[in-house]
Parts: sequence; C-alpha cells; structure tokens
Amino acid sequence: MLPGQLARELWESASPTYEAIISHSFLAGLVDGSLQEDRFRFYVIQDALYLSEFARALNIAAARAPKDEWIVTFSEHAKGVLLGERALHEHFFSHWGLSREAVYLTPMSPTNLAYTSYLVATAYTKPFHELLGALLACYWIYWEVGKHLEAIGSKKQLYQRWVDTYSSREYAAICSAILDITDQVGTGLSPQSRTQVRNHFIVTCRYEYMFWDSAYRLEAWPI
Repeated sequence: MLPGQLARELWESASPTYEAIISHSFLAGLVDGSLQEDRFRFYVIQDALYLSEFARALNIAAARAPKDEWIVTFSEHAKGVLLGERALHEHFFSHWGLSREAVYLTPMSPTNLAYTSYLVATAYTKPFHELLGALLACYWIYWEVGKHLEAIGSKKQLYQRWVDTYSSREYAAICSAILDITDQVGTGLSPQSRTQVRNHFIVTCRYEYMFWDSAYRLEAWPI
C-alpha cells in the first residue's frame, strides 16, 4: 500500500532492503517450517525486549506530535504494543515454559541494543518528522512481511500464529494510520527534511533485516 508521495518515496528507497528481508533464511524457514525453534525463540524473546523500548519511543512521539489526534494515535499504539503484541509473545513463552521474569532478565542482543538505542536517541534528540521516519520501518516492514507470508502460509502452526498477527485487518488499520500521518507530515516538509526522514527510514529498515538475521545466527556478544 502506497497511499501518498512521501510514503512512496520512502518505500522505494528501502525496497532493496525489503527484498533482502523476504528472501532471508529466517523468513523462508517460517514458511516451510524448517526454521529451528531455538532461533524463533531467540527472536521472540529479543522482540519482547525490543517492544518495551519501541513503546517508549512511541510515547515520546505522542508527546511531540503537533496534532491532538496524532497524540491519541501514538499513545494508543504504545498501549497496544505493550498489551496486544505482548500477549502474542506470552502465548509463545507459555508454549516454551518460559516465565515472564526470565524473559525480561535476558540481555539484549548487540543488534537489539543498537536498534533500540537508535530509536530512543532519535526520539529524544530529533524533530517529530525524523522520529516518524525512524518509527515507520517497524510498522510497515512487518505489515508487508505479514501479507507476503500470509499468501504462502506456514507449515508449522506455531509460526502461522505469528504470520496471522501481522497480516490481520487490525494490524493493517494500525499501519494505515501511521502511513496517513506520514503523508500529512510530508506535505509541509522541505526537500532537506524529506531527505532526513528517508535517511532514518532506510537505517531502521536495515535494522529490521539485521534483527531477523541476528536471530537466525543466535547472535551473542563476542566478549
């Protein structure tokens, strides 16, 4: 879905990264069921840790948003991240017999720490439009990946549960709201500011690729 000019520019700028994402062995293994479950478990745990920081950045976006309705949108999305997506994670944790306490005591992987640090630093130090560019990748990449995988389906029910979440109508509505904000913001930006938004979007799309890749490699700190 490419609703407007700025969103179209952003997606085109990151299309090579998206193509690399959907061809990655992690996602291929989700579809054919060959992904080793320890890699998926690594991903889900790290994603749970990621979402706490993502919600923090969303709340900062709410505080900095120039329109009241955008304040409401980002606040509601932060709540949804902490309640809705966490419920998905806890379904998986229950399957593996993992306690919530054990999960949240797990150290962040190097990639996760780098990605979330980038988001939070952008939230605190950059203007709203740049933060929007940084946040958008997580929304949009997951939606496109969800739709792509839904069309194929997973041979493993555990993985299909994940696919169903990000290909759902509910998640589509969430992403559409952010894309609409993106295009509204884009109408008032200078060419230089649009470039800054695009730069953040490209970086966080790359981090999305690195996140799945780090799970596939069971990434650990070298020392």
